[in-house]
Formats: sequence, C-alpha cells, structure tokens
Amino acid sequence: MRKFLFNGAVLSAAFSAVGVVNATRNGPRDWRLALMWVSWGISVAIAVGTVIEENREHDPLELDD
Repeated sequence: MRKFLFNGAVLSAAFSAVGVVNATRNGPRDWRLALMWVSWGISVAIAVGTVIEENREHDPLELDD
C-alpha cells in the first residue's frame, strides 16, 4: 500500500481530484464536466498501472509465466 501512496503519479492524480470536485460543485453541468471525470479516471488507472508494473520489474520473487 505504501508504494501507491508515495508514488508521484498517484499523488498527482489524487491532487487533481480536488480540481475536478470543485468544478463539479461550482461549474456548469455539461459534456466538459463528464470529460473531466473521464480523464481523471484514466489518469488514476494509468498511475496505478505504472506502480504495478514497476513493482513487477523490481520484485525478485515475481516469476515470469
């Protein structure tokens, strides 16, 4: 769990959620808001995938199939 919390990409995605939430609360509800949420979700998925891939590369006990 620590590897996810201290990774720069995951932290960046978490902090970008603040802007998306503020835009949701204060801004108009249109197609741009939906795109903001979709792009935030994609950035979180990429960040988590990057951490998982880095862990696979550096884990000496991981066996290749």
